[in-house]
Amino acid sequence: MRPVFLRRGLSVAALAAVAVLAGCVSDAPTKAEIEAARVAAEIAARTPPRIRLNQSVADAAAVYMAFSRDMAALEGGFTDPEQIQAALRRGAAYDPGQISRGLVAYASILALQSPEFVSGVRSLADDQATREGLVARIVADPRHASTLPGADAAAGLVMATLSADINALARAANSIENDAYAIQAPYDPRRSWGVAEVWGREARLEVAKVRSAQIMQPAADEASRLFEAAHSGGGALPVSGAPRKPPYPPAVVNGLALAALAALGYAGENARANTDALQFDRVSQGCLTMSKLNLFQCLAASRPNYEDMFCLGRHIVRDLATCSRGAAMPAPIVTVSDVVPVEAAPAEPVVITVAPPAPAGPSAPAAPPAPRPAPSITERLNTGPDRAPSD
Repeated sequence: MRPVFLRRGLSVAALAAVAVLAGCVSDAPTKAEIEAARVAAEIAARTPPRIRLNQSVADAAAVYMAFSRDMAALEGGFTDPEQIQAALRRGAAYDPGQISRGLVAYASILALQSPEFVSGVRSLADDQATREGLVARIVADPRHASTLPGADAAAGLVMATLSADINALARAANSIENDAYAIQAPYDPRRSWGVAEVWGREARLEVAKVRSAQIMQPAADEASRLFEAAHSGGGALPVSGAPRKPPYPPAVVNGLALAALAALGYAGENARANTDALQFDRVSQGCLTMSKLNLFQCLAASRPNYEDMFCLGRHIVRDLATCSRGAAMPAPIVTVSDVVPVEAAPAEPVVITVAPPAPAGPSAPAAPPAPRPAPSITERLNTGPDRAPSD
């Protein structure tokens, strides 16, 4: 990407204008005035610009945060089919690209809550030329921001906050999916409508497809709160997390890069080209797009209401957690130990002893069979009233 630079000659231009006006009043500026103007211009050049992050980033972050927390608030225990359909309509109403961009945008605002990162980035840019050079390196390779002072502290805030939200989504998915099994049980009073066929199957699938193409609008108060937090210099949001060392997952890398540009004053309204590009995350967008296709297939195949519950839990709530985790959390590390050769011991002679036949007589009672373990929850829920779990 070509960096979009924000020229900051205002202070110098203003001082030059003052000098010109002063020259009009008197025949020529004094040596003291010239020296004062030079010092002022030098100070202005070395003073870091204020944090700048454009409104679109805060809007995108507000959409992701609101949708993620709305889905995490869902839970099992539906009392009628319409509750299921209402939850499906809410959950289907997102565009994969918009949620993916919002994930990175939210990560960048979380990173800006780290004073160590904000001050660390700004300490590396004493003048405009140095700032522009640093911006160019970040734009060319967003991973460079992960090496800047305080990046580990910012990454810790990002990953701890997103992890808590992702875990909340996973708990909600468990609740909904377990309820899809529970409602099938003979003793569940909801079974009569839970196993009945979904009313208006074709129509509800078309509604899901239409709502999936709609762009969500951010809540004005939430977007304003995030915008102000981004420009606070750190600590405006109640987030915490231990520092995390690199390498970082894709959404965190881009979030740190976007936050670094903002800390340098190069992510304002006239830098949309750079900020839009950094919000693109291939991992989460591809995952969420595939999730939508799976949701449509699930709804097309679903017939009873409990299957719609499963579609909601698996392909909306759980997939949102899975896709966010894949983009914003480190992959698990699997360690395989070295193979240790073992010398074979010399073979021992094998002695086979044949027992004599038992004398005729009453047979000894057979040993009682080992008790069968209790059936699992899933096994119990899927056992009909007239059949027992097979041995």
